[in-house]
Amino acid sequence: MDFKELLKQAKIGNDPAIAEIMNMYRPLLIKNSIINGSYDEDLFQELSITLLKCIRQFRV
Repeated sequence: MDFKELLKQAKIGNDPAIAEIMNMYRPLLIKNSIINGSYDEDLFQELSITLLKCIRQFRV
């Protein structure tokens, strides 16, 4: 399944599609959750929530 179709499925609430997108972006979320060399779990959660909001609001 291409990314556009995956995003459409995630947007309508398909849990496996959402999980796949979250897994795709997990390394980026982790990278951006490191502050001064220390992993911040709260920041990771906030970034994950922001990604979920973006999925819901994205216009294909």
